[in-house]
Amino acid sequence: MTTPFPFTAIVGQDDLRLALLLNAVSPAVGGVLVRGEKGTAKSTAVRALSALLPAVDVVSGCRFSCDPGSPDPGCPDGPHEPGAFESRAARMVELPVGASEDRLVGALDIERALAEGVKAFEPGLLADAHRGILYVDEVNLLHDHLVDLLLDAAAMGASYVEREGVSVRHAARFLLVGTMNPEEGELRPQLLDRFGLTVEVRASREPDQRVEVVRRRLAYDDDPAAFAARWAEEEAAVRQRIVTARELLSSVRLGDGALRQIAATCAAFEVDGMRADIVMARTATALAAWAGRTDVLAEDVRQAALLALPHRRRRNPFDAPGLDEDKLDETLEEFSGESPGDDPDPDGGPDGGGPGGGGGQPAPEEGPQQDGGAAARPEAGEGGEPQGSGGREQSPVRASEPFRTKVLSVPGLGEGAAGRRSRARTEHGRTTGARRPRGALTKLHLAATVQAAAPHQRARGRSGAGLVVRRDDLRQATREGREGNLVLFVVDASGSMAARRRMSAVKGAVLSLLLDAYQRRDKVGLVTFRGSAGEVVLPPTSSVDAAAARLESLPTGGRTPLAAGLLKAHEVLRVERLRDPARRVLMVVVTDGRATGGPEPVALAGRAARLFAAEGVASVVVDCESGPVRLGLAGQLAGELGGTAVTLDELRADSIAGLVKDVQGNRRAA
Repeated sequence: MTTPFPFTAIVGQDDLRLALLLNAVSPAVGGVLVRGEKGTAKSTAVRALSALLPAVDVVSGCRFSCDPGSPDPGCPDGPHEPGAFESRAARMVELPVGASEDRLVGALDIERALAEGVKAFEPGLLADAHRGILYVDEVNLLHDHLVDLLLDAAAMGASYVEREGVSVRHAARFLLVGTMNPEEGELRPQLLDRFGLTVEVRASREPDQRVEVVRRRLAYDDDPAAFAARWAEEEAAVRQRIVTARELLSSVRLGDGALRQIAATCAAFEVDGMRADIVMARTATALAAWAGRTDVLAEDVRQAALLALPHRRRRNPFDAPGLDEDKLDETLEEFSGESPGDDPDPDGGPDGGGPGGGGGQPAPEEGPQQDGGAAARPEAGEGGEPQGSGGREQSPVRASEPFRTKVLSVPGLGEGAAGRRSRARTEHGRTTGARRPRGALTKLHLAATVQAAAPHQRARGRSGAGLVVRRDDLRQATREGREGNLVLFVVDASGSMAARRRMSAVKGAVLSLLLDAYQRRDKVGLVTFRGSAGEVVLPPTSSVDAAAARLESLPTGGRTPLAAGLLKAHEVLRVERLRDPARRVLMVVVTDGRATGGPEPVALAGRAARLFAAEGVASVVVDCESGPVRLGLAGQLAGELGGTAVTLDELRADSIAGLVKDVQGNRRAA
């Protein structure tokens, strides 16, 4: 068995370690979501925590880890008679991102249930994690329906499996820990709210601390057992402190003053619902118990707010989690009931970079808005490059205010990853038919199964009331739901697009579509072209906030290598098909249709566009041409792509929302 890295040997990451320990003291806090860049000991800390949890007593032979002192009366392996029990270490169960629903919640033997009425149940990971830790690495990549099941079980303390009228329930109380890298995509705000605490982790920028991290890691890799032995005394001390805090927890008093501070803080930061108040109360109580006190102090409330509120402050997907600590201190002081001289030390909170992480720090300064310069300059030279901008890079402009779009969908019926955009065959959705199962049966079509078995009852010697069902009779339900797509933006950043007002509108439109892509669980990618080449600014990713950040800092200027941009997009899609072949594509080309540089640039762009038409890629061209004289080049490009064109002025009239419907209509007409 692999020796885990000692929890007490982790360098820094004070907020992460504290959040995990508070949940070990009081699992009712609701778990921890750990957000941070790769290589910051997220997984190491979670795995190390399991070694600190006290051993648990379980009923001998019970697959659901029932407590012999108070066994679950509804346990599928019950009822349990008083008697034999065994003591074992608390388990840490890992949920793989690609796990099935049956692997998570367990599976019923449908054949035996139909034929014999027997609830033959194979426990899943939720049963294995009962009274231990359930760890989900890259929880932001987990399918939505699995996250819903997971968080429902964590909230109710039980797991329910229901299939065609047959149901099984078992206890499932565990410490839920999820880790994620925000660069790979965000969790939905409503799912963020279901995690009790959230911490932001990042690698230290202090050389001495980084040196110590490397030194300890190398020592551990050389001899894990010897390294763990060096920290055995510290580990034992923390383990005992957890036990002591658990025993003290029921004696901790949460006074009216502390409750008022909690309620006032949640109200001041305008968090939705009441879950934040409850989580803060439980966290403050656990902090007091961890400190060996029986009274909750203002410093406990402050620390609880820093752990429980940052992720509940997000109002749109591009907001970074964070908390204004000055506002927090003002609120606590106002409702403290104490004189200013008696205020608790505001430094009693986390050291530096607390759980708000990047969200609590000031946003990067933006470049000056040169409204009196480029913005006021007339768009001369609309027929080619604007005067003075053809060979010079201009500073980025801010996007205009985003707006709501209607649903964009790719034509046809796909089989891609679960999402909320285009029609697809999925495991979840409305039932449309039945088929023989390929592999394990996951969704039984009861009527089709009975219909398949009925003609054979006499031949099978049926004599009783039960239906004689064989494996060949079982039918899998086929379902139709929604899938997520890859929305690939191909944006003209050349000098012909450099007019600041126009580029601001273009960025606002793309940002609006990014917001829609976030809500519909799409992947997004961003390709730009300017100067002499196309550039992959953002490879396909689930992190739409990363795309928004790259879009905001996008510079403009130079010639218009339209063909190079399209060919770069084609290469991106070729690679992405190998990585994710089931995900279909919607390409949005934002350009005025001009092409300059090199021999026959317009003809070359036309040949590049026809590659997408030949492969059936759904596409939309946003025509950014302006001025009294219009050449209609974007419309020609859309024709070569086999897609649809729309002018920039029509974007705010919601015409962009119906573009793919037009694509569908064009396809049907063809």
